[in-house]
Amino acid sequence: MIAKRLVLTLLTGLLLAGTVTTTAHAEDGYRFWGYYQYTGGQWAFAQKGSEAVVPADGSVEGWRFAVGGAKPRTPRAAGDFNAICGATPAETGKKRVALVIDSGTPADSASGATPPPASGTCVVTDLKATGAKILAAVKPVRIEKGLTCGIDGYPATGCGDQVKNISVPATDEPVKLEIGAPVGAAPAPSASPSPSADAQPAKGHKVGWAGGVLILLIAVGGYLTSRRRTKFLKQ
Repeated sequence: MIAKRLVLTLLTGLLLAGTVTTTAHAEDGYRFWGYYQYTGGQWAFAQKGSEAVVPADGSVEGWRFAVGGAKPRTPRAAGDFNAICGATPAETGKKRVALVIDSGTPADSASGATPPPASGTCVVTDLKATGAKILAAVKPVRIEKGLTCGIDGYPATGCGDQVKNISVPATDEPVKLEIGAPVGAAPAPSASPSPSADAQPAKGHKVGWAGGVLILLIAVGGYLTSRRRTKFLKQ
């Protein structure tokens, strides 16, 4: 009995030590773009493909490229709707959806290339727009066999490739999104330029000058007529 307790104690100690010191676990997985929705303050792996999801107004969509296994690798930035769409006015008959695109880390790349920075974009679109349409409105998408294989040219090749003996970090370091200009939003109304004070009188100046010339001609004509009469009376 004592020996059994000793073995259990040693095993428990080893398991606890492994839990504390191990930051990654090895398994077989895939290198792919994952599709997520941000709800309740956290990312959740989409239960349907982006073609079948119709996000509601105020939703947050997310895409993350990573090497993943049993545990999904979610976008490394929070899906803050106000930070992404807060400055974009709502429009009647349309919806605003915040889109987060996280291309992952160099370790997620097959070649170790540096991926584009994570971005956030507010998409203003029709109420029936799907997740796929929202993504395509922001970046070009490479589709192969019905799968989203590349976003904005990253990666250039490959699609859901299997990776043997992957090492997945227990946690990912959070990143700050680069917030881009909204897509599909109506242009802000520009104030029509009012005529300047200097431009208005130009026509009036011309009319005033012509009137002055006319008055001068009448005055000269009157003066000449008066002289003729005086000269005629003297004769």
